[in-house]
Amino acid sequence: MSYLMIFITAIFVNNIVLSQFLGICPFLGVSKKISTAAGMGGAVMFVMVLSTIVTYLVYHGILLPYNLTFMITVVFILVIAALVQMVEIILKKMSPTLYQALGIFLPLITTNCTVLGVSLLVVQKDFDLAHGVCFALANSLGFTLAIVLFAGLRERLAFVALPKAVQGAPIALITAGLLSMAFMGFSGIGN
Repeated sequence: MSYLMIFITAIFVNNIVLSQFLGICPFLGVSKKISTAAGMGGAVMFVMVLSTIVTYLVYHGILLPYNLTFMITVVFILVIAALVQMVEIILKKMSPTLYQALGIFLPLITTNCTVLGVSLLVVQKDFDLAHGVCFALANSLGFTLAIVLFAGLRERLAFVALPKAVQGAPIALITAGLLSMAFMGFSGIGN
């Protein structure tokens, strides 16, 4: 699969949030303002690419040679959690401004299932390291695109007079469903 096709497919056709429904919690919870959504998207991008590299190396360096592939989920969760904590500590020491910019988003990524999902998909799709990194980057861009678009829509909805029954979470879910249907229009591209 070519790198361009991986990008187009992961961002638009099989968007990690809108088509595969991974990462719904941060998608709904951190999408009230575009600035926070963009911050979360940037943090996810950084951690997803880094964790894909590390989990790929752990899988092919330890789990596969020693026939421990049955432990993939537990090991990947532990690796991602440790990696996020390590990145947080290093950023706090090396770049306090970047650490402040990421703020609460960095610890939230530990529980973001998109990071684990992409790491597992790289193994399931049998990508090499370069294609796996491309896949992780494209999925993180797709996550960022979806959450920023959704945040923009939610900001605009704040100025609309809505019936009391659909204010808050109901209109957010309706909007997410409509956004997901809009992305379904790209489904013919990957075939």
